Amino acid sequence: MKRPVVFIVVVLLLQACASSRQEVRPEGRYMVASWYGKKFHGRLTASGERYNMYAHTAAHKTLPFGTKLRITNPENGRSVVVKVNDRGPFIRGRDIDLSYGAAKKIGLIGRGTARVRVDYLGRETSPVRRVKYAYSSKGPFTIQIASFRAYRNAEDLKSELSRTYRNVYIQKISIKGRRYYRVMVGKFSDRRNAERVAEKLAGEGHRVLVTTYREVL
Repeated sequence: MKRPVVFIVVVLLLQACASSRQEVRPEGRYMVASWYGKKFHGRLTASGERYNMYAHTAAHKTLPFGTKLRITNPENGRSVVVKVNDRGPFIRGRDIDLSYGAAKKIGLIGRGTARVRVDYLGRETSPVRRVKYAYSSKGPFTIQIASFRAYRNAEDLKSELSRTYRNVYIQKISIKGRRYYRVMVGKFSDRRNAERVAEKLAGEGHRVLVTTYREVL
C-alpha cells in the first residue's frame, strides 16, 4: 500500500524540480552585457514591439518578455532598470543585450561589452496573452503569430522566432485585393502539441491563434 504513495511523492518532487528549473531568476548574478542601437531602431523585436534604441529595454535568450531587471555597472556603480522585450544576444560569450539608451546610462557605450550585475525585479503581466482558437476538429494544426502588410516586418519576426522555434514560415494571403503576410509556427498533427506551443508563445507576449494548417503556396 505504500508504494503508490511513494510514487506520487517522487512525481511531485520531480515536477517541483522541473518547475524550479524553468523559473530560474537572475538574483544578483553577473553577466556579460553588450548593446545594440541604430541599425535595429524601429524594427520589430521578438516580442512584436518596435525597437526603440532610446528606451530602456533588453534582449535575453530565455527570460519571458516583460521581465524587469536592474542592470548595474560595478565599475562606476551606475544602474538602469530594463524590460526584456527581445531575444539575444547570439554571440558566444555574451549573456544580455541592452538597448543603446540603457547602455549609455550605465557607461557601456565606449567599451562595447562589460561584466554587469543583474537583479530580478519581477515581471509585467501585460505581455501575457490568451490563446485564441479557430480550427476544425481535424488536423493538422498551426499557430498564427502576426499578420503584416509589409513583407519586411513579417521577415523580421520570422527571423527572430526561428532562433527559438522550429518550422517558422510566412503565409501569403490576399483579402479584398490586399496582400498580407502571416507569420506562422509549426505543423502539428496533435492538437494538444499545438496548444502547448501556443501557450508558451502567449506567455512570452505574442498574440497567437491556433488554426487549421493549410499548405503554403
